[in-house]
Amino acid sequence: MFGLHPNAEIGYLTNLGEDLFKTIQQCSGGSSGGGISKKEDDVKMKIEKIQATLPDNFMMLDIHAKAKEKTPYIVVCLQECERMNTLLSTIRKSLSDLDAGLKGTLNMTDEMEGLSQKLFINEQPATWTKYAYASKKGLLTWYEDLLLRVKQLEEYSEELETPKSLWISGLFNPMSFLTAIMQVTARRDGLPLDDMNLRTDVTNIKDISEIQEYPENGAYVHGYFLEGAGWELGRGGD
Repeated sequence: MFGLHPNAEIGYLTNLGEDLFKTIQQCSGGSSGGGISKKEDDVKMKIEKIQATLPDNFMMLDIHAKAKEKTPYIVVCLQECERMNTLLSTIRKSLSDLDAGLKGTLNMTDEMEGLSQKLFINEQPATWTKYAYASKKGLLTWYEDLLLRVKQLEEYSEELETPKSLWISGLFNPMSFLTAIMQVTARRDGLPLDDMNLRTDVTNIKDISEIQEYPENGAYVHGYFLEGAGWELGRGGD
């Protein structure tokens, strides 16, 4: 009617659908006595589940002690571990406070009420996302993703060796690793960093477990997404 591109309608309908389901989530649970009881039980269950599986903080003193030479790749690892520690500590303390509030040993604050509501409707709490990475996933899916990110950092920090292929979208700051690639290459070849540019070559490797060696130049990374396109192995983009 207004001469807009068909994609404009797709965007409009997508936003409308997201708003609709978000409203349904926020309205679930009701306000009756039974609804309140169900909400508290659900929140307590999620608190117990997360507390039981939440990883310990990284021991930064030990990691720094292993870092004899602070190469760009090691600096990325240290920065990522520090940011993950901040997030893990925030999650641990907020859940502990909320658990105490629900048991009556602490007074419930507005922040604790907000966390309880977010846990109930399966959304990321604002107190967590403040220190987290950009993500639109539901809470439980987001938490599973968090555990995978921690696992990669544990492997990365164990011997401070860059993974054969790094899950780049699993970092807080993916650009820092891309910058590290340029820094390492510039130092090795004696080239000015300002003249360095990144070039991405997509491989036809089906499984990252097939990668056993580091590339001659640069680094292997995975975790990219194609939007509105597909990748056909052996032939390339489509």
